Parts: sequence; C-alpha cells; structure tokens
Amino acid sequence: MDLQLTNKKALVTGSTAGIGFAIASLLAQEGAFVIVNGRSEPRVEEAVQRIRKEKKDAQVIGVAADLGTKQGVDLLTSKVPALDILVNNLGIFEAKPFPDITDEDWQRFFEVNVLSGVRLSRFYLPGMLKNEWGRIVFLSSESGVNIPVEMVHYGVTKTAQIALARGLAETTAGSKVTVNSVLPGPTRSEGVETFVQELAKAKGTDEAGVEAEFFRSIRPSSLLKRFATPEEVAAMVAYLCSPLASATNGAALRVDGGVVRSIL
Repeated sequence: MDLQLTNKKALVTGSTAGIGFAIASLLAQEGAFVIVNGRSEPRVEEAVQRIRKEKKDAQVIGVAADLGTKQGVDLLTSKVPALDILVNNLGIFEAKPFPDITDEDWQRFFEVNVLSGVRLSRFYLPGMLKNEWGRIVFLSSESGVNIPVEMVHYGVTKTAQIALARGLAETTAGSKVTVNSVLPGPTRSEGVETFVQELAKAKGTDEAGVEAEFFRSIRPSSLLKRFATPEEVAAMVAYLCSPLASATNGAALRVDGGVVRSIL
C-alpha cells in the first residue's frame, strides 16, 4: 500500500533504537524525509546509516539533542523550523515502588515523557494549521489505561499523553491536521530486550521462558501472548501519519496485543 508520504518532512523523537527507529525506518521507506533524533551524536549517526543501508535512496538526516530539556528542544527547532509530521516517541521508564518515587523522579518523567511533546507540538502545530496539513502522533502506552503498580509515575505520564493528544486534536477542528495517540502493549524494544536477557541469565533460563512467564504472571490478559515487535507498532503509526488516515483525529489507538480488556 502506498501511504502517500513522499517528501513529507517527519521528525521522530527518540528514534535511534526500538519503536522510534522502526517508525523512522518505515516512514523513510514510504518516501518521507525523516529526521532521526537522539541525545548522542554517534547513536544518531549510526541510526541514520542503518536506514540508508536499508533504503539506498532514503531521505534521512539526524539531529542530536536532548529533548527532555527546553534547551534541547530549542536546539532542534532552530535546525528544523517546519514539519509535516511530528511523532512524539521519546520516553523513559523504570520500575520503582511508589513510596520510593521522589519529586525529582516525577519531574524527570514529566520533562521527558510529557513536556518534550508539549514543547514540540506548541512549536510545530501552528505551522501545520497554517499550511493546512499535518500529523502529530504521541506514543503513549497501555500503561496509560492500566496504570502499572510497579511504575506508577510512568503510567501517569502515559495517561497525560493521551489527554494531551485529545486536547490538541480539539484545536484542529475543521482543518486537515490530526493529532492522535498510539498505545503499544509490551514490546520488544531495546530496553525490554536487555531486561529479558539479563533476567534469563539471572534465573538460568532462556529468553523464551522469561517471555512466557511475563505473560503468565504480569500481563495475563494479553491475547498475543508475546512481546510485539517494534515494526508492528510502527505500522500503525505510519498509517496515522499518512493522508489515508484523514478521518482519524483525537483517537487513542491500541497496539497492545489485547492486554486492555475494555472494548472502548
């Protein structure tokens, strides 16, 4: 299917690995001009070269900037003054008991997971409305609906992203700009891959055993019964970024493998 993204300029934040990289790679394959982002110049350049290796004529550049800070956002927006597509993928997570989550932890999570998208959307949305076309997508999580007891602060920021996307969508009424959120379930991203490998080693078992136990005891409601791949999540995001998704606005779309049991 042609997603009609040729020459659309797209920024994917936090896109040197995992879901972000898969989104950037797929958008480039569909003909978009893609800006890869990460904090480290070497990691950004490595991701750019990987995409170019996958698609020799890919239109892709990299901008290294820490978008969890206002200074980082200012740096990126000075280099990329206009966009057609903004994918707010940047995010952090950690397991921590609620009593141990400090004020500094809460502030750090909101700066990275929420305010990065707030600042970038505030900068790019007016231009999209002026140009009468644009797409903004927030990578939230099923944890924004089912707040995980092991990382309440993460879940709360994911809920905030869903609300933020819906609120911004309200400002686009009658335009050809859309704002949506995507809610992945457990996905074999770089961080999860490392977690599974380390746990398998510590327990003296294999990764398949760790995965099976995770879905048996931690996410038993999953219908998929495995970690999704970053590419499976990227497919939904790429569609939302395309002109084909023009009637989808203000939505929270799940790619959660059936973890969330509600039908709405």
